[in-house]
Amino acid sequence: MHPTLRHRRAASAQRSTAMELHAMAVEFPVVHGHPNRLPFEGVLTLLDVASDKAPNGARGHRVILTRGAAEKALPSLLGMAVDYKAGWDGHNARQKCGIITSAEIEGNRLTVSGYLFARDFPELEEKLHASDSMGMSYELADAHVADMHSSVWTVTRATFTGAAILLREKAAYRNTSFRVRRPVARRKLATA
Repeated sequence: MHPTLRHRRAASAQRSTAMELHAMAVEFPVVHGHPNRLPFEGVLTLLDVASDKAPNGARGHRVILTRGAAEKALPSLLGMAVDYKAGWDGHNARQKCGIITSAEIEGNRLTVSGYLFARDFPELEEKLHASDSMGMSYELADAHVADMHSSVWTVTRATFTGAAILLREKAAYRNTSFRVRRPVARRKLATA
């Protein structure tokens, strides 16, 4: 594996505002037709925006993950697992079904991509191709909350420990997303 860091700044000549993009990726060697690598991408969370509902572990508080905290924690996402729970309604950190290889912040969205272990978890591919209602949720450790008495917790520092694939309506942020990147038919042809 070869870690790379990309950091770009772009400014529009026609606008006075600047857009900043942060991205990190671990590059794996290409193995055509690998039966256990099914590429995925998703919006993991929104930044500087209060969650729609309280995530697990937040003691009933909605949360705001700051952009600054996410930028500092971005390297901790690489190599972490994605998991799922039967029923697609939560997290099961012991049911790891894939790996995150890339993370990017653009605007207020934190997006991730990677691979699902499609051969090990064949039920995932059928479910995830058949539904556009899937979202994501992050898993954190060592989170620092600016004010524990606030009704909405603001997370200013944390370490990402993984992510879950779940129904968008069950996620703390309903505007997250998850999708596999290749149609089933094309993948089967590539592996035939």
